[in-house]
Amino acid sequence: MKRFLLFSLAVITVVSCKDPVTPPDIEPVTIDTTRSVKVWLTTGNEAHLLEQRNSIEFSRELGDFTLQVDSTQTFQTIDGFGAALTGSSAFLLKNLPAARRDSILRDLFDPRKGIGINYLRLSIGSSDFNIGVYSYADGGTIESFAIPERDRTDLIPVLKEILKINPTIKIMASPWSAPAWMKNNNSMMGGSLRGPEVYDDFAEYFVRYIKAFAAEGIHIDAITLQNEPMHETNGYPTMKMLWQEQNEIIRDYLGPQFKANKLTTKIIIWDHNFDMAYYPVSILNDPVTRMYVDGTGWHGYGGTAAAIDQVQAAHPDKNVYFTEQSGGGWNTDTRMGNMFYYMREFLMASVNRGSKNFLMWNLALNPDHGPTTTSGGCRNCRGVITIRPDETYLRNEEYYLIGHFSKFVRLGAQRIAHTVASGTPNGLTISSFMNTDGSKAVVVLNRSGQKLMYNVRCGNRKFRYEQYNESVVTFKF
Repeated sequence: MKRFLLFSLAVITVVSCKDPVTPPDIEPVTIDTTRSVKVWLTTGNEAHLLEQRNSIEFSRELGDFTLQVDSTQTFQTIDGFGAALTGSSAFLLKNLPAARRDSILRDLFDPRKGIGINYLRLSIGSSDFNIGVYSYADGGTIESFAIPERDRTDLIPVLKEILKINPTIKIMASPWSAPAWMKNNNSMMGGSLRGPEVYDDFAEYFVRYIKAFAAEGIHIDAITLQNEPMHETNGYPTMKMLWQEQNEIIRDYLGPQFKANKLTTKIIIWDHNFDMAYYPVSILNDPVTRMYVDGTGWHGYGGTAAAIDQVQAAHPDKNVYFTEQSGGGWNTDTRMGNMFYYMREFLMASVNRGSKNFLMWNLALNPDHGPTTTSGGCRNCRGVITIRPDETYLRNEEYYLIGHFSKFVRLGAQRIAHTVASGTPNGLTISSFMNTDGSKAVVVLNRSGQKLMYNVRCGNRKFRYEQYNESVVTFKF
């Protein structure tokens, strides 16, 4: 009778502790101890910087709560994580000795020896980070189109070296301005396109660009029509482009020209801040234009990532891209504090909402935040790395931000579902993925204010991990 009462009490206790929403952490049926979980850690005090720690075994040990990963529920396919190979970045890299440049490029683009960056953005002509102001057709007509000598000297050679290291890297290209002769102020600084009389030439500008790079063995995976189309200044190359104009150019000129030339390069709209969701929604509402558009590109300099939800609610069949965010002198936290902020508010906020990629701004700058095209652009932007005059380089917080994803979430991976048990502390942010080989990558950012002991469970396997406060960890298993 005593044993019966004790058994009954135990049953009642187990039943009463069940969460009505989140299933309890039941012991796995089978335990896989033949393959361990690999761990990479970055801490706020920089004691660990994307450092590989001791592997963890799958076990029966219990944490305080469980992060459940579900690889049967998949979302977007991942194209990659990276930055912009601006003219300034290419110039700095090209001017290094060959052996030094190769070492840096392998650190950036090789997934085994480095962080495996697998997405780049290029500017079609000058941005605010180039050596000089130029377009790809400065001769006054579209027939003058040619790859500028500056890009042949710096950009093309560096790109080809990167492709040798990572042949599957994705490349996106964007103009900061059309050639001056296409614009109403006859300048690459500010202004707008002259009107429909140049729309056909503007569309052909992209066609010729894509074909010129293809002739160099470089595939342009995607283009945007205009970087930050609602920003205009006479301080560096920019161009105003209202949504009605972008819509007309895609619908009546660019889309048909891509189709006629059998180009598979994706067309991405907007390419600007989170605070103007009406712009991409208005374009995608056109039933003809939307047939040519792959998705929407976003920057994080205004608004919040919730804007992605507005566009996806209206047009859930279109893809999401995050195309630019820079760190810089305006960041007032510690280096890793900045990194954790960017990870939570931009990278994870965008990817967890469906973004296929994430791009920071300059890949490399010098200690003076340059070289810059003019004195009117960003004067305190920060690169993913800083190349010093003595040919050494500093891995900035952006390096670790990108690396916690790019090294482990490879081309073709899919974001997968995850849930957390009720009562999980606030300040935990999670992204989870499955690569094409079946391996899983789970990134956990802890800014809860306390050290946390938890389980990560996938199917019938689980492991326990104790994570520092103010840290990010990537698991791969």
